[in-house]
Amino acid sequence: MAAAPRRDACIGIEAVLPLMKGTSKMAGKPYNNQKFKDHINSFYYPLSAMQKSVEILKQSNQLDLATMKFGDYQPILSPLDNWPGETGRRWVKSKDHARAGLAKQYNNTPLSADESAVVPLTKCDLLDASVRKCFNSQPPIPMQIDVQEQPQDSPSAAQHDIKLVWTYGSDGIPTLLRLTMVCPYGSVAQGSSEVRTQKVLAEVSE
Repeated sequence: MAAAPRRDACIGIEAVLPLMKGTSKMAGKPYNNQKFKDHINSFYYPLSAMQKSVEILKQSNQLDLATMKFGDYQPILSPLDNWPGETGRRWVKSKDHARAGLAKQYNNTPLSADESAVVPLTKCDLLDASVRKCFNSQPPIPMQIDVQEQPQDSPSAAQHDIKLVWTYGSDGIPTLLRLTMVCPYGSVAQGSSEVRTQKVLAEVSE
């Protein structure tokens, strides 16, 4: 005769169901959509837009171009209330979560081919160095930002990552940076519905 299901397991499964209902919505990140990408890229591309953004940052007196970091300049160029959907409201936590994840990962990739001796210590340092290079170069280097999601079966599915693809002129100097932020699979930020669902399921199965 089969054993009756544990009462605590039943309670655990019932607690999971409301979380699972919202998981599919959380799997699509607010930044991985064309409206956000078009909005943010309008400040970095083409060259004329990047030049205008450099001037806005210089005149703002809110940061130093030589030491600024990824995440510092976006709200200055465009107030968060003007961002599409919930991207502005989520920005600070999402940015901080991404920086924290990248700061834990050592980097062995040079900044760029024209600065091959510069190898930032962590992936977060590489991210910061790449955007500083774009804003501080003469002329500035346009950027095109993309946001992607880790594949579900990737060994790095729970981690942030970045991809840098530089385009170079005939003189070997960069003329464009394609910067991709790769977000963890299935969670907008730490503590999302999917993460909590997996945690509860693991506790139920113990």
